[in-house]
Amino acid sequence: MPAFTLARKLAVAGTGAAVLAFPLIGAGTASAATPAAPPSAASSASYPDNLDGWIRESLAVMAENGIPGSYDGIQRNIMRESSGNPDAINNWDSNAAAGTPSKGLLQVIDPTFQEYHVPGTSSDPYDPVANITAACNYAAQRYGSIDNVFGAY
Repeated sequence: MPAFTLARKLAVAGTGAAVLAFPLIGAGTASAATPAAPPSAASSASYPDNLDGWIRESLAVMAENGIPGSYDGIQRNIMRESSGNPDAINNWDSNAAAGTPSKGLLQVIDPTFQEYHVPGTSSDPYDPVANITAACNYAAQRYGSIDNVFGAY
């Protein structure tokens, strides 16, 4: 009979607060059980493929990397920058005129995305979670948090 180990999984609530969940499967024998390393919050939770899920997944990655920000601050800035469209691109402002249009949910230019990209996220600036996380990393370095951004940044 195979031995099952008890594992604690970290789930991230919509507010960014962590909640511990205990599975109901126990160990077959205590001596054969080997503790499993807990998975990261971002990889263990399942997020919907929509704006709410992208924000919550990004918040989990941000928490793992010490990047401040709140759901409300991220959502407020996304709605101003892209109206929630992950494929948004700005082809008319000074960045676009210089050859580096702003892209994605939080309208990040490629050099900023590359500099503030968070390892473990996609290298595609249109990827919603990567775009949010890089933009929040940039905002944290420049303004203390995305929560402190109330206009174009």
